[in-house]
Amino acid sequence: MSELAKLGSVKGHLAKPAGNGPWPAVIVIQEWWGLDTQIKSIADRFASIGYLAFAPDLYHGELAQLGDRETASKLVQKYAPGAPEDLKSLFDTLKSHPDCTGKIGSVGFCFGGRMSLALGILRPVDAVCTFYGGGMQTIFDQLREHFRAPVLGLFGDADVSIPVGAVEEFDKLLGEIGVEHEVIVYPNSGHAFFRDTDPKVYKPEASKDAWERVTKFFEKHLK
Repeated sequence: MSELAKLGSVKGHLAKPAGNGPWPAVIVIQEWWGLDTQIKSIADRFASIGYLAFAPDLYHGELAQLGDRETASKLVQKYAPGAPEDLKSLFDTLKSHPDCTGKIGSVGFCFGGRMSLALGILRPVDAVCTFYGGGMQTIFDQLREHFRAPVLGLFGDADVSIPVGAVEEFDKLLGEIGVEHEVIVYPNSGHAFFRDTDPKVYKPEASKDAWERVTKFFEKHLK
């Protein structure tokens, strides 16, 4: 079951498993296009395997069409500064939600991949997954000081939007701060390889493996 809901300061797509809760929660964080059907479908997938899933609308009703990079860039510049506060409010509301066990994971894609890590800096998230987190290197210093959650990082070796060496630096940093982590780089895969609504970037084999890894990761740390 899915519905439009408001949790904390942000509205979004709430997906619940069948039956009665409580369930562990997964926060599903949008790409820079906004809260589109792709992200909602991922929240629905998590609900289908037993998670209370919420995809927040960090653009507060605005949306860029897939491929409209100019609008997406304007929206991310407009809303990114306030996104961490929305995510903190969402986390705090979920933590005490009657349908939530109190265990909360986060997963984000592109812009959302960075925001997933940012939430792990700001709140005690139980498990953090980042898919090709765009701009993640801008928060490496904060990760080093404040981040303690287990991490799953999923990247493509042909992703031109993430600087060469950034993934290796990320992997090394996580090792230095001593958190449990796994960083996977898929061959012949670029940015947004998980986006099955875009045949130009979608990589079925990498996506299948990534989904299996993230579900096992959350099962270990949230259930």
